[in-house]
Amino acid sequence: MQYRLGERIVDAIEWTASAFVFAMMANTVIAVILRRFFATAIPDHYDLGRFMLCTLVLWGIATTSYRGGHITMDLAWTFAGEKLRQGINVFAELVVLMALVVLCFSLLDQTLQARNDNILTYDIRLPTWPFLAIAWCGTVSAIILIAIRVFRGVAGRGSQRDNGSGAS
Repeated sequence: MQYRLGERIVDAIEWTASAFVFAMMANTVIAVILRRFFATAIPDHYDLGRFMLCTLVLWGIATTSYRGGHITMDLAWTFAGEKLRQGINVFAELVVLMALVVLCFSLLDQTLQARNDNILTYDIRLPTWPFLAIAWCGTVSAIILIAIRVFRGVAGRGSQRDNGSGAS
């Protein structure tokens, strides 16, 4: 039951990340078409694009960290036994978790600062803090997913990348 709940959380975060990729792509394609064929632009296209890029990178970190889809190479892990590999994985995931916690607090501080300073976009004067808050939610989701990986590693179920290759 708990495993299925964890997979539902993971699936929801992955679908959210893919929605941000689609939104970024749509923003770019529409802006290029409008600029090329109609000599006009989407108001705040650049600002919206920057915020969407930040958001999709942080949500992408969440999914990549959970699935272990990033490039990893570790000579010690390759030659280690099964128990030592599990220990190395848990240690590495704890280091990533701590780094993401620091990033999360930093981005939360930046979001609150933008809200307090009433920072707005250039063209249509939208407040920027909601965009930063969505990106901050990406770091929170990354923390949740890495915590799930750490829990599974400590519980002995191993991580997603434990395929015996030493690199993924």
